[in-house]
Amino acid sequence: MKPEHQDLILQACGASSLRVGAKIQTLWSGYGEIVRLHLEGCERPSVVVKHVKFPEEAEHPGGWNTDRSHMRKVRSYQVETHWYQNYSTNQSCRTPACLAACSYGDEMLIVLEDLDVAGYDQRRTSVKDREIKACLSWLAHFHALFLGVAPEGLWPVGTYWHLETRPDELEAMDHAELKAAAADIDKILNECRFKTVVHGDAKLANFCFSQSGRDVAAVDFQYVGGGCGMKDVVYFLGSCMGERECEKSAPGLLDYYFTTLNQSVKKDVDFAALEKEWREMFAFAWTDFHRFLLGWMPGHVKINRYSKQLTKEVLRKLKL
Repeated sequence: MKPEHQDLILQACGASSLRVGAKIQTLWSGYGEIVRLHLEGCERPSVVVKHVKFPEEAEHPGGWNTDRSHMRKVRSYQVETHWYQNYSTNQSCRTPACLAACSYGDEMLIVLEDLDVAGYDQRRTSVKDREIKACLSWLAHFHALFLGVAPEGLWPVGTYWHLETRPDELEAMDHAELKAAAADIDKILNECRFKTVVHGDAKLANFCFSQSGRDVAAVDFQYVGGGCGMKDVVYFLGSCMGERECEKSAPGLLDYYFTTLNQSVKKDVDFAALEKEWREMFAFAWTDFHRFLLGWMPGHVKINRYSKQLTKEVLRKLKL
């Protein structure tokens, strides 16, 4: 680690020394890494550092190495830095505190609270009803907190699959009917009366759980921005449930999300109108992500019976 990076971290944490610990993960396409640093001489035993270093030659697992792809990633780290420095949440939608952030040429550093130390030390690759509801509760509180808030400094339209940022994947699609309808679906979602700030990448892997699984915190705000809350909900459900589970459990889980949202929004919100609009957007949001997958990775496991059925329903509605 460079001396200037070390100095920033030591100063931000009031620590006397640091030791580089385990690498938590490599960032997408080789754009850096996330590491845990152990501290001495301060209250915090450790911090997590997201160290972004823009590579000369990116390694994309899907082969999408383009200037557009690179610029989208660069912007995503700028957005994430702005998010951590300028936005805050509460205990009901917990995120790590940002202790410092800076840019050095083609490198960026975000120094974050270690959520493991804060009691969110569990990660899940599969979940039961309790953990799913904990994540949906996080999303409901997050969407309630930012309902009607303009996404200043964030993506104007959140999520990493937003149509305007994915023309290459749209062009690669074979599904002619959905391809032709993509702009209309995008327009309908973007013109929702009720907008919030969406996490933008609310997959299971981005939630950190307490020992009991009842409490969660979320990380990875590269694609945070404006939009309909259903985008986060459908992406989360698709990240942790297969087609049969979705068919069986999605309606009840959606009810749970809206019950929690209703308890969380301000009293002056016309919740009946919000729920009606967002329930109608559920299939549109799911189809919007399905559109991205068909162009990005046509053999993806998430392209399943449930997704295809919702897409058929949406295309049928557009014809009416």
